[in-house]
Amino acid sequence: MDMAIKIIMLVLFFGVMVGVGIYCRKNATDVNGFVLGGRSVGPWLTAFAYGTSYFSAVIFIGYAGQFGWKYGIASTWIGIGNALVGSFLAWAVLGRRTRIMTQHLNSATMPEFFGKRFDSKALKIGASIIVFIFLIPYTASLYNGLSRLFNMAFGIPYVWCIVAMSVLTGIYVIAGGYMATAINDFIQGIIMLIGIVAVIVAVLNTQGGFMEALNKLASVSDPEVSATPGVFNSFFGPDPLNLLGVVILTSLGTWGLPQMVQKFYAIKHERDIKKGTIISTGFAIIVAGGCYFLGGFGRLFNVDVAKDGFDAIIPTMLSNLPSLLIAVVVILVLSASMSTLSSLVIASSSTLTIDLIKGNIVKKMDDKKQVVFIRIFIVVFIAISALIAIYQYGSKNESVKFIAQLMGVSWGALAGAFLAPFLYGLYWKKTTKAACWASFIFGAGLMLLNLFFRNIFPPILQSPINCGAFTMLAGLIIVPVVSLLTPKPQKQLVEDAFACYEKKVPASQKNSLD
Repeated sequence: MDMAIKIIMLVLFFGVMVGVGIYCRKNATDVNGFVLGGRSVGPWLTAFAYGTSYFSAVIFIGYAGQFGWKYGIASTWIGIGNALVGSFLAWAVLGRRTRIMTQHLNSATMPEFFGKRFDSKALKIGASIIVFIFLIPYTASLYNGLSRLFNMAFGIPYVWCIVAMSVLTGIYVIAGGYMATAINDFIQGIIMLIGIVAVIVAVLNTQGGFMEALNKLASVSDPEVSATPGVFNSFFGPDPLNLLGVVILTSLGTWGLPQMVQKFYAIKHERDIKKGTIISTGFAIIVAGGCYFLGGFGRLFNVDVAKDGFDAIIPTMLSNLPSLLIAVVVILVLSASMSTLSSLVIASSSTLTIDLIKGNIVKKMDDKKQVVFIRIFIVVFIAISALIAIYQYGSKNESVKFIAQLMGVSWGALAGAFLAPFLYGLYWKKTTKAACWASFIFGAGLMLLNLFFRNIFPPILQSPINCGAFTMLAGLIIVPVVSLLTPKPQKQLVEDAFACYEKKVPASQKNSLD
């Protein structure tokens, strides 16, 4: 009976996802509709699309368990940082300007923005290559952690889980494009909100409630981590400096990730940005804050991390929950994975089509042909990421370790390369093309060096997380310095780009005084 309930819930979930894709076919007939939903997506759909793309199964299964084990209850700061910096400030600083300038420049992707903002085809191609190289392994990492969860809940081989998730995500994304993704993200986001609250309550109840769990955590000690008593339920945990690195990477990183920033391209109205900011921040507090808060109690459960790895922590915490709640958790993790997967493959395929194929390999490409190419590359990218995940799971080859490491540096490389030039490109007229190249080369190059020659780095930067955080912060200095030292951009080019902010539009009395 318990298995029947799980299967019914899973079938209903997949049925709704595919149904939404078929329903949204009419909105995916041209590039603007397929990639950006016609730039007419409201605040709730946009905010949930942003949040569900932000928080994947990597967060729930991998990061929550790993950082909860390392930092204890202090890992909750990561979720708080994600909400305040990765969501609230990202919307407040980037949302409005991104929407206005990208429409003015008629750019549908981040590389296309760089190409038109700085009048450089080479810059567009360079950015698209970075996206292509680093989004694929990041996409493959979304399947991590699902194996243990599905084996625990259904006894289904991991390979079939990957195939089912890939095929069903592909169906609704190919059919309905961004609008189908946004609507499904909203549904998946509701599941994530309900699921994470229910799981936290249930898991803490197995330990006698919140206060009792906190008292038990205070008695946990690990001499290899810290000699301080009660360090795992302290305010900043046993390692505040490395905790700060995680907060910076996972929070500030969203400002430079193509699949995140492109959400701002599609917003419909000015008022939607204000609403979306509040909704997105609230979503992040509950989902991210909840995940890391839950992970902070991982040491109360019998987990052999040395043998089974950090990915075993959260599944172990959930293993004794009622069958119905485990089914909810499975759908929660699937929701997190599928929403992020759909966002990543749209970003990858649209970038490859619009920024690399169009005008370079295929000289003449109308809207319909572009949509066909985007759909083909969605299939290709989903297939590649699924094959990498299957290979990584089933192989003991040393190259698998390399794949896992490449996944680890993806976020830092993308955000380190793009964050600073994108931010300054929206706000500062003196930003130069050379400064963009400097950021691209430094961000992606340093992370690749960290991947291949980690031992040459100072101890604090040998961690890909700390190195990724460093590239982002360094980029914020590199771009203005290089811009001041290199020839100024053409005045007319800059004025044309920033003219969009000077356009006069009618405003209500509550928003504009006489």
